[in-house]
Amino acid sequence: MTNDIIDDSGDHDNVYTLDEALTEVGFGKYQAYVLCYAGLGSAAEAMEVMILSFIGPAVKSEWGLSSTQETLITTVVFAGMLVGAYSWGVISDNYGRRKGLLSVAIVTSISAFLSAFSINYAMLIILRMLVGVGLGGGPVYSSWFLEFVPPRKRGIWMVIFSTFWSIGTILEASLAWIIMPRLGWRWLLVLSSVPCFAALFFYGFAVESPRYLYMKGRIKDVHNILKNMAVLNRTKLPSGLLVSEPTTEHVTEFASVEQVQLLSDGMKDVAFFKTGFSSVLMLFSSKLVKTTLLLWVVYFGNSFSYYGIILLTSELSTGQSKCGMTLHSPDSNNSSVYTDVLITSFAELPGLGLSALIVDYMGRKRSMVLMYVLSFVFLLPLVVHQHEILTTILLFGARMFVLGNFTIAGIYCPEIYPTAVRSTGCGVASSVGRIGGMICPLVAVQMVTGCHQAPAIILFEVAIVLAAIAVMLFPLETKGRELTDTVELCSAH
Repeated sequence: MTNDIIDDSGDHDNVYTLDEALTEVGFGKYQAYVLCYAGLGSAAEAMEVMILSFIGPAVKSEWGLSSTQETLITTVVFAGMLVGAYSWGVISDNYGRRKGLLSVAIVTSISAFLSAFSINYAMLIILRMLVGVGLGGGPVYSSWFLEFVPPRKRGIWMVIFSTFWSIGTILEASLAWIIMPRLGWRWLLVLSSVPCFAALFFYGFAVESPRYLYMKGRIKDVHNILKNMAVLNRTKLPSGLLVSEPTTEHVTEFASVEQVQLLSDGMKDVAFFKTGFSSVLMLFSSKLVKTTLLLWVVYFGNSFSYYGIILLTSELSTGQSKCGMTLHSPDSNNSSVYTDVLITSFAELPGLGLSALIVDYMGRKRSMVLMYVLSFVFLLPLVVHQHEILTTILLFGARMFVLGNFTIAGIYCPEIYPTAVRSTGCGVASSVGRIGGMICPLVAVQMVTGCHQAPAIILFEVAIVLAAIAVMLFPLETKGRELTDTVELCSAH
């Protein structure tokens, strides 16, 4: 049984909503704990993605694989992420953020650990695909954290959350540098799965998103969370009544009157689109279809260019090839590979710093356009072969700005979607981005090793330009806006 009004203050003249309560309690210790858990999940995801830069050449050398088989090790992970991003988004939106978090942690940790014991290529491919399915739950962590954060300075806190991803990439590059030459790729897989198990171990401390509960009309549960938040943050809730927002305008073209419970004093249960199919249909409603399609272009461009730059860093390393470009040997003892990847991984830190400085000042849209322009400029000289040091510098800059763009898009996407389909919308957009991740090995590895560096770089540049155009066509700016539970507000100017 739901509760629409909660009052323990004795003041019946005032009412307040969830956003007003979050603003009043502020960002404190409670959100810091939420940030740490969500950040742990993000770092674990980053480590499992970064590992693709190292295990492919090692497995190819040990098992005598072809270049196509090596590329497939990366491609199947992104294929799994494509499936997982949609699945976990639907589970999270329909059954709760906590269930989504638990499902992601279980699948990722077990499959990541078992892949270290693969006895043949087929077993490795299957297990790494399952790892990808688990990694597709990354948007669940970001949506869950976002829903605890007050509207003010939300952009900066989401950038701070994104820092955990960069920490994960740096940790993985450092771990590979230490482990690969001494113990090999199997031990790297085992040790890299530790953060995934840590996310599973600490799951019991995660609480359900107050905004998800609010959207479901479980006001009493929301109020209990807010009280605990205020106590831990040493603040107070607003005086008066915690109420649900009016719902007479909430019905969309895909929702029947029977699907939405309307009450004169609020809503008891917003049961929008309880199935995954109807959740996706909502993304294509007249209010959201333009934003959905533009976000797909942005996520595809971001994933294609970001993961492509990571793989390019492994390919454009030391040693001369028949093409006259610098390429690394698949020998896992070649420390220059780990050095270059580690150096460019540190590029993400200044990228995050710049994002934090401009995202709440310039706004989401203008910040992304600026980042696209700068990443385009840094990649352009690589159309022709450059000296190793200059190549590393250019890749450093390109990764810095592409990561910044990835971060800001990750803020904009959950801000623009309503609560009922926030995880689904972000998950589907992320799935489309994974298609870019699946394709980029064919460009970054196959084309470069096939002596086609210039066309490969041009393809990355085209993806960046198209994503920048999509950003400029976004219908609205989300800087400073409260998160919404309704489709109508998502399209309001």
